[in-house]
Amino acid sequence: MHRQPLLAQLAAYRETHPLETETIDRFTAFIRGNPDCFERSLLEGHVTGSAWIVDASGHKILLTHHRKLDAWLQLGGHADGDPDVPAVALKEAREESGLEDFEVTDTAIFDLDIHLIPERKGIPEHWHYDVRYVLRPTGSTTYIVSDESHDLRWVPLDEMASLTTDDSMLRMLQKWRTKISG
Repeated sequence: MHRQPLLAQLAAYRETHPLETETIDRFTAFIRGNPDCFERSLLEGHVTGSAWIVDASGHKILLTHHRKLDAWLQLGGHADGDPDVPAVALKEAREESGLEDFEVTDTAIFDLDIHLIPERKGIPEHWHYDVRYVLRPTGSTTYIVSDESHDLRWVPLDEMASLTTDDSMLRMLQKWRTKISG
């Protein structure tokens, strides 16, 4: 079953994030109930893959000022049928940043988020079941702003809260701080 690898990752995530049971349960039910969960054409919602991109020091995060949503966010996008969600996050990181060389610092899920995307250009509002992984550039860190962004920026951890009040972004910031403080 093409959904099994993600379901296994969700089960492992459940073991390390017991306080996120409600989100994990909802995520798991959605994936089990929708064989086409990786397809953008599933109008109730679909799986997306995102990248929490950290610099070599671990103290800066590459964020995009997302053009459609007009908010500072992590890079990521639609799976478009690909059930290999870590590969989706990597592809989106490359496309949206212009950076080519990355290492996946951990193949485990870093964060999960389910968020509502507003109606736009005839596409009804729908849910993104976003799976997030940590990536680190191994080559140049000079990015290129794509058409999907107003801007990109390497943001020091201490400045992130000045760019966003989004709960999921602040949750990832806290998770990352906990991870690097060891």
